[in-house]
Amino acid sequence: MNMENIIKNACYQSINRTRTGDTEEEIKFIQKYLKSSKKIIIPTENLGKVKSINKVLRRMGLSEGEQLPINTNIADLSRLPAISKAIMAIDQCQCDVVIARGRLGVPGSGSLLVITDNLGRILTGATSPPHVVHGKDLRIVVAEETQEALEKIGLQIIY
Repeated sequence: MNMENIIKNACYQSINRTRTGDTEEEIKFIQKYLKSSKKIIIPTENLGKVKSINKVLRRMGLSEGEQLPINTNIADLSRLPAISKAIMAIDQCQCDVVIARGRLGVPGSGSLLVITDNLGRILTGATSPPHVVHGKDLRIVVAEETQEALEKIGLQIIY
């Protein structure tokens, strides 16, 4: 099964009011997609974020991400900054997956780490509160968000 068929089937179920939530087949597909991804892009000028994300990717048996060192500040002008950053990356390079992190929504809303496929379809994500609330180092929070996003789809640390 491919992504389009999974989406089509889920839409059909929703239209017919038979959808009762995500299926094991859907989750397994996302896991397989991520595990087989060769080129993961991380759009950020912050090398610390890249290192934190890659540490988690390695621990979960996934390919490391490649930094796309672009200025993503313009994404903060949109309503969905993290998703806008992912789209910026997709528009600028060929990849299988994008891992983007940015503000969740309005200033003060916290952050969102989003993992998308090469068409910008969201595979998983995680949020965290504003820095003034959690007070943690950025590298730690980024690692926690990455791990949480991957655990939400059933991936686990393998060592």
